[in-house]
Amino acid sequence: MTKGYNKENTSIHLMNYHFVFCPKYRRKLLIGKLKKRLEQLIKQKAQEHNLKILELQIMPEYVHLFIQGTPNLAPNKIVGDIKGTSSRILRQEFPELLKMPTLWTRSYFVSTAGNVSKFVIQKYIQEQ
Repeated sequence: MTKGYNKENTSIHLMNYHFVFCPKYRRKLLIGKLKKRLEQLIKQKAQEHNLKILELQIMPEYVHLFIQGTPNLAPNKIVGDIKGTSSRILRQEFPELLKMPTLWTRSYFVSTAGNVSKFVIQKYIQEQ
């Protein structure tokens, strides 16, 4: 078996996803305590779904998330759960966010990556 692949009862897989998503109107609000709390929530969601965060970069107006998935969880479910949960909790904890109709835009970017491109993506995110 090739190094880097994950083995489960019925499958061997390597599913790395690069997600980028941003707040509504690309507002530069992912800073300070809100940024730290968002990072905690993303890590918590990844742990709940048994996903491994390979790289996470939260900039004031967008989030880069490079994460290792599993075959039983579709990419749209991963990002949907992260965005949905974080929006609900952050809007409860930071009342100033209630002025916005929603925290996140409905859209997001996702790309798959294998072993070779994994390092390229990690380097790109780190250099942002």
